[in-house]
Amino acid sequence: MSTRPRPAEGAATQRRPLSIPSLFALKEAGTPIAMITAYDFPSALAAEEAGVDIVLVGDSGAMTVLGYESTVPVSVDEMLTLTKAVRRGLKTPVLVGDLPFGSYESSDELAVQTAMRFVKEGGVDAVKLEGGSNVPLARAKAILAAGIPVMGHVGLTPQTAVALGGFKAQGRTAESARRVAAEARALQNAGCFSVVFEAVPNELTEALMPLMDSTVVIGIGAGPATDGQVLVLQDLAGMGSGGKAKFVKRFAELHDPLVDALRSYATEVREKQYPAPEHCYSMPAAEREKLDLSNL
Repeated sequence: MSTRPRPAEGAATQRRPLSIPSLFALKEAGTPIAMITAYDFPSALAAEEAGVDIVLVGDSGAMTVLGYESTVPVSVDEMLTLTKAVRRGLKTPVLVGDLPFGSYESSDELAVQTAMRFVKEGGVDAVKLEGGSNVPLARAKAILAAGIPVMGHVGLTPQTAVALGGFKAQGRTAESARRVAAEARALQNAGCFSVVFEAVPNELTEALMPLMDSTVVIGIGAGPATDGQVLVLQDLAGMGSGGKAKFVKRFAELHDPLVDALRSYATEVREKQYPAPEHCYSMPAAEREKLDLSNL
C-alpha cells in the first residue's frame, strides 16, 4: 500500500491561520483574495502549500469528482465526506462548505441543522448557499442567527440554473442586473461575510462594488473589480472533462500528462517491463533455503 501524502514544507506553512476578519483586512488593504475549490485531501495539501486564502468545498464536486450530470443529486453525506477530507489537509485557509440542493430550502430549521453538521462534522469556518431571493435570504438569516458565518452567491446559481435558462451569464439586461444587485445587497444587509458573483458583466460588478462595502465579494466570471477570485481546481489545472467556461483560465494542462503516465504504466505491465528488479523485495538466501511450501 502506498504511503499517505505528507504536507509539504512550503511558504504557506509560515502563515498564521486565516479568519474572516483576516479576509476583511485584505479587502480593506486592497489585496486581492485567492479562493479555489477543492474536494479531497491531496488537493487540500496543494492549496495549503500554494498559500491560497479561501478553500470552498463546492457542490461542483458532484460533477468534477463524483461524476453526476449536475450539482443537484449530491447529498449532504457525500458533501461531508469531501469536506472532511479537505479539512484534514488544511491549516491556514478559511474553509467554506457548500450546502447542497435540497438541504436548506424547505425550512429555517433544516437550514440550521445542515449548517451545523458542516461545522461540527466537516470542520468548516463558514457555509455557502445560493441565491438572494426570499427563500435563500431567509435561510441565510436563520443560519447567521445560529452563529454560523454565511457566504452568499448571486448571478448564475448552478443549483437553479434550469430556472435561469441554463448555464448562462446573468445581469446582461437592466432588469436582470437590478435583480442580481438587489439580491447581493440583501445578502450583505443580512450579514453575509462574503458574496460570490458568478457570470455577471464587468459593468454590473463595477457599479455594484461601491455598494458592497461590508462584505467580501468573490468573483467567478465577474471581472477584476471584485475583492477576490475563485476557480474550480480541476478547471484551472486542465483536468476537467467537460467544456470550458468563458471565465476559466487554465494555468496548467495536467489531464494529458496523467493519461500518458497511465498509458505508459499499462503498456509496461502488459509487456512485463514493470515491475523491474529494482521495484521488488528480496528474501535473504539463508531464509530462501529454509522455505518449504510442500506441506501446504
